[in-house]
Amino acid sequence: MSAPILRTDSVSVVRSGRALIADVSVSIEPGQHWVFLGPNGAGKSTLLGLLGAHTHPTTGTVEVLGHRLGRVDMRALRSSIGHVNPRHPLDYPLRVREVVLTGQPGTVDLPPRWTPDPEHLERAAALIDAFGMTARAEARWDTLSQGERGRALIARALMPEPRLLLLDEPATGLDLTAREQLLIALDQVRRDHPTLASVLVTHHIEEIPASTTHAILLRDGRVLAQGAAESVLSTDNVSECFAHPIRITRDGGRWSARTAMPV
Repeated sequence: MSAPILRTDSVSVVRSGRALIADVSVSIEPGQHWVFLGPNGAGKSTLLGLLGAHTHPTTGTVEVLGHRLGRVDMRALRSSIGHVNPRHPLDYPLRVREVVLTGQPGTVDLPPRWTPDPEHLERAAALIDAFGMTARAEARWDTLSQGERGRALIARALMPEPRLLLLDEPATGLDLTAREQLLIALDQVRRDHPTLASVLVTHHIEEIPASTTHAILLRDGRVLAQGAAESVLSTDNVSECFAHPIRITRDGGRWSARTAMPV
């Protein structure tokens, strides 16, 4: 049995006397694809920050790629983690090819005096093509649609060939077509990289890719349910999580939600 990519044991994060997450334990294996689902303020992004080696827990332990936080250089860990943030803070209007290349050094902008190797250029071109962005490879960031930006950011995250991919609400601001293109791209990434583990954060059940294998439901910083996605994402569980009667259905591997009407 392979070692977990991620593991937390009774983790809590407290800020200004308030627990953002409390007593969270989870283990994520290679090839598993998790979704963290819950209402705003549930603690999803806080938990993702721990798993991405960006913050430390107040109590409990976090192991990322076999290393315990607090006993390892967090910057070294991040080189093996791809992080997709739709609010990517670019200071300069880089071109798509340049944005994807920044995934190799793990910087927002192109580092001074850094020149990509030929294999980096080849990998960037292959990823851009894989996400249907070849015709836009020289387009500047400020001319892209939100959907194009989302696909470019996933390509960027995959540049260093990470073992772990973290996606923080990647469908934010996307219209219907762009959202569907993004989810199709994610499903393809997971097929093409069978040992890659991934975690996606969202509060919209329609944004969960069909290739998702596991789920955690969070409310008020605590885990309500976790395990196989088809079991966790049930009408009863999701209704409790969002404190609203919600009927969950699944078709073609994708989930949808609507208010459960009284009989």
